[in-house]
Amino acid sequence: MTTGTETVRARAQRTFRDHLDLLSAGRIPEWVDLFTEDGVLEFPYGPKGYPREVRGKAELHAYMKNFPEHFQVEFTDLRFHETTDPALVVAEFRSRGTARATGRPYEQTYISLVWTEDGRISRYVDYWNPLVAIEALGEDADDMVAAFGD
Repeated sequence: MTTGTETVRARAQRTFRDHLDLLSAGRIPEWVDLFTEDGVLEFPYGPKGYPREVRGKAELHAYMKNFPEHFQVEFTDLRFHETTDPALVVAEFRSRGTARATGRPYEQTYISLVWTEDGRISRYVDYWNPLVAIEALGEDADDMVAAFGD
């Protein structure tokens, strides 16, 4: 028998898996729909000039709409860490891919903290190494910053 806690946890983890699947498929409008109306994506390790956070569906779409043009990526090695809050996902995973403009590899390691509400992402804190993206996209942080948004 499934408890309410197990149901919430399974739904939160399904939302996270959907996030990875949609992002790797380049289906950005559907990816944005995984977020609540005021959902926020945070980047604690972003370099100078990179946003610290992106808030709301319009900003999320503007920020990520060019991702499929810049990266071909597959997410692997997903591991969830159980939390006392079943709506909170703590995930470790990797990416394997290519920066399309340079042909350079994009192999990243992530740790993500993702809060969900009713199967939607309300807050996503993305811990990743920006140096990997900079090396894949060009020679400096400006190349990476320019790859996202308008």
